[in-house]
Amino acid sequence: MIVRTGAKAWASVLTSSFPAFVLLQGSLYAAYGTESPFLPSFLGERGLIPGEIGAVLAAGTLMRLAAAPVAGHLADRYDATRAVLGVAAAAAGLISFVYLTGYGFWPLLAVSVLHASAIAALAPLADALALTAAEREGTFSYGWVRGAGSAAFVLGTLVSGLLVAKAGLTSIIVSSGILFLAMAVATSRVPAAHPQEERPSLGLGGIRELLASASFRRMLLVAALVIGSHALNDSFAVIRWREAGIGPGTISLLWSEAVASEVLVFVFAGPWLLARLGVARATLMAAGLGVLRWSAMATTAAIPVLAFVQPLHGLTFALLHLANMRLIASVVPERLAATAQTLYGTLGLGVASAVLTATAGFLYGAFGAGAFWAMAALCALALPLASGLTPKAMVQNSR
Repeated sequence: MIVRTGAKAWASVLTSSFPAFVLLQGSLYAAYGTESPFLPSFLGERGLIPGEIGAVLAAGTLMRLAAAPVAGHLADRYDATRAVLGVAAAAAGLISFVYLTGYGFWPLLAVSVLHASAIAALAPLADALALTAAEREGTFSYGWVRGAGSAAFVLGTLVSGLLVAKAGLTSIIVSSGILFLAMAVATSRVPAAHPQEERPSLGLGGIRELLASASFRRMLLVAALVIGSHALNDSFAVIRWREAGIGPGTISLLWSEAVASEVLVFVFAGPWLLARLGVARATLMAAGLGVLRWSAMATTAAIPVLAFVQPLHGLTFALLHLANMRLIASVVPERLAATAQTLYGTLGLGVASAVLTATAGFLYGAFGAGAFWAMAALCALALPLASGLTPKAMVQNSR
């Protein structure tokens, strides 16, 4: 009986929109994983010096931060999230191939800015559609979809290394372009959001409405503090480990632990924890474990300790992201879903990560591993804010 019930449940998942969303998120994050590790090297091969590479990448980051809220607002304003996502994915794929024609600073800067404008809202809009479908159909969890994306990112990164070894750096541009185009095709297979009974007003009314909510602002701040605190780890953890004499093979295993834990939390542990803890306590757990994780990183580079704290990544990042998605799905009106997702991606994640990544170099240069104490402090600051992150409080404050 249990097997039959499980089989029926699995059959309902396979006949739902879940496979289409796996293809959508998988192609998106595989494209990211294929392109991002080797793009700086590709730019260098096309004649850019290190300072110019940094300028091109920074310009792309600034464009993404500016373009994402605009795309989200347009998607909500015209009730066209799926259409905007499909057009943006197709544009991202086509513009990728333009990289192959560029040499020198100004042409590559122009391509980078155009490409960034196209990819800016891909992840937030894909999340908005997946959240809506998961809530509406009730046969799968958003975390399953996002976990598939994380796994695809890892696979894309591994494959890109093989491609570069065999076919050179241009292969990452070709493969990522194909994957973005595959995402555009996959977009047509996922269900659109329900037609909205009430649309946002013209202008920036929807953005103002969201930012007027004290609880929505609190969620953005907690995300900025806790998820933003990962910037130092992403930039300097490997440098710290190498300085401590840890070999490349062990570093790869440590990094793989973090990635594997992210996938496991997205797919299995995260939905289970959210169901039992609720949003506020899950957020408290993420922030508290962030304090523990960065304190350990500041104190020691002993391999047993690192092997213990690396899997905490699934809870300090993935669990918090799932909690924020739960809040958005529960309390943000569907007419503002795309706008909320792009604001979360821009203000809660993008700006904080950009600022803290820039700050990380100065902190690590001045304090070495002690810079991780600053990241622990950011997570500690988030603890008193996390207790107020409940759907009830957010609904009340958004009235």
